Amino acid sequence: MKKIAILILFVVIGSCKEKRKSDAEKENVEETKSQSDEWVYLFDGTSTEGWRAYNGETLPPGWIVKDSILTFDTELGLEQDYQGGKDIIYGAEEFDNFELYLEWKLPEGGNSGIFYHVKEGYSGPPVVSPEYQIIDDENYARIHDLVGYNSQFGVEHPELLQDWQKTGADYAMYVADEFQKELNPVGEWNSSKIVFTPEKVEHWLNGNKLLEFQPWSEDWNKKKNSGKWDNAPDYGKYKKGFIALQDHSSPIWFKNIKIKRL
Repeated sequence: MKKIAILILFVVIGSCKEKRKSDAEKENVEETKSQSDEWVYLFDGTSTEGWRAYNGETLPPGWIVKDSILTFDTELGLEQDYQGGKDIIYGAEEFDNFELYLEWKLPEGGNSGIFYHVKEGYSGPPVVSPEYQIIDDENYARIHDLVGYNSQFGVEHPELLQDWQKTGADYAMYVADEFQKELNPVGEWNSSKIVFTPEKVEHWLNGNKLLEFQPWSEDWNKKKNSGKWDNAPDYGKYKKGFIALQDHSSPIWFKNIKIKRL
C-alpha cells in the first residue's frame, strides 16, 4: 500500500511538472507570435529618423515631412546643388519576410515605386531590388514620351504604358490583375501592401490582391533572364535588405508606412 501511494505521488508530481513545462512553452509560443504580429512604423508622421539616401548618409534635398506626410518636393530638390541619387531607404534595419503597408498619392503624370530587399553599392535600387510600381496609369503616357524607352523591348505600341509598367505590377516581372485593380484618381490616397515570404509574394492595392508569385521559382527565373533584368545579374537575388522609396522626378506623398515581420 505504501509503495502504491509513493508511485501515485511521483505520477502527480510528474504531471504537474509537465503541465508547468507545457504552460511555459505555450507562453513562449504566444509571446513569439505576439512579437511577430506587431507593426513597426517606419514613418509615423513626425520625423524622418532612420531614412537616408540610397548610398548616402543623409536625406537628399526635397524629401521632407510636411503636414505629417513624407513628401518629395521637386522644387526643393531642384533648388540645391546635389549630385547623388534621390531614392531613399529606411536604413535603420533590414527585413527578410514581412508584410509592408503604406498609403500614397501622386500628381497627374506622377511616378514612383516601393523597393524591398535593397542592397547598397549599386547604381540604384532598380537593378538589384524588386519594385512595387506606383504610377499615374491614366495620364502618364499622354504626358511623357515613352517611345524611346519602350522601343528597346520590342513592344508593339511603345508609345503606351505597358502592363508591366502599371501601378501594382512587380515592375518588369509580374503584371497586376486589372479586373481586381481599384486605383483612385490622382491626388487621392491609395493604400498598398506587399507580403513577402519565400513561398509567396503578394501585391495588394486598396484592399484587393493584384498578383501573386513565388520568388526564385523556375517561372521567376525565366522572367528575370528574358526581359529587362537579363543584364542585371544581382536583380532580386538577395533574401534580406532595406525598404526603399523611389524618386522619379515627380512629387510624391507617403504616410502610415509600417511593417510586420512574418
